[in-house]
Order: sequence, then C-alpha cells, then structure tokens
Amino acid sequence: MQLLHMNRQASELAKQINIAEHGGGSPRAAHGVLPTALTELCGEIVKALHVRTEAKDWEQFEIKRVTGNPEQPVLLRGFGLPDRGGVQFARLVVTLEELGRRQQLNTDQAKEKFQLTNREQAVVEHLAKGWTNKEIANALQITEQTVKEHIKHIMRKTNATTRTGILVQIFNS
Repeated sequence: MQLLHMNRQASELAKQINIAEHGGGSPRAAHGVLPTALTELCGEIVKALHVRTEAKDWEQFEIKRVTGNPEQPVLLRGFGLPDRGGVQFARLVVTLEELGRRQQLNTDQAKEKFQLTNREQAVVEHLAKGWTNKEIANALQITEQTVKEHIKHIMRKTNATTRTGILVQIFNS
C-alpha cells in the first residue's frame, strides 16, 4: 500500500491519533508513521474490495471509525475505488475529520442543581449514552415503567419536555 497524498490538516490529525494510541508521547515520535486505526481501516477496505469488484459498488461500503483522544475524536471515513485490473490497482480514499469536542457529563453537579435522586441520576447517565428505556431498565434492574416515571420526574425537575431537553439542561448545568 502506498500513500499518494495527505494534506496538512490530515497530517495533524494523524499525529493526534498516534499520540492517543501511544499514550500521549511526544508528537515528534509520531512523525511519518500512520496511526494503527488508519492502517486497520485500510485493511478492512482492501478486504471489502476483494468482494466488491464492480465500479458501481464503491459507494456502498463506506467504512467509518471514530478514533483518537475522547476529548478530540477524529472520524475516519474510508472508501475503496475498484479497478477492472483487479484489487492490486484499486485505490483507497480515506478522509480524517475532527469531530466536535465531547462535553463531560457532570451528573453530580446536575444532581445538586435539580435535586435529583440517586436513581434519577443513574437514569440521566444512561440517557446521555443514548440508551432506550428498556436498556436503562435492564441496567438498573427495574421495570421499563419505572424508568418512564423517573424520566417524567426528571423532566419536571429540569423543565424539559423531551429526553433531549433533559440532556441539554444537564449538560448546561
């Protein structure tokens, strides 16, 4: 596999990923070395190219990965461009894109501000993960109906009308 082009921004993001993969070492150590996550993504694309040999198939197998430091996640998006000459002539296109920085969820602060119970705090933590009522119920070993009641109480306490509204209030607390 041969790298044909990498712009400056992609190079910087690759350095960030390398630092995250190797425990925060110096950025100089990462110079010129492709991150493991990137080479693994390329390997997956090559495997997919062995199956998808028609040029019209290339769009159908975009492969995405989020990697890097959780505070500065990077989205890797890869495509394979098949060639009639075979897989050895195929090309890979990989884009690196910095995602929005993730906010830390501080449920202890929200618990005080909105006077949440311990159980309501646990429900909020699972809501922030995008879990369904059923998943929350299973994790907390309570019924789905109880989760719904907790969510209603949390909505009342946070002046929210939706699950997303709860999270907006909690993240802004």
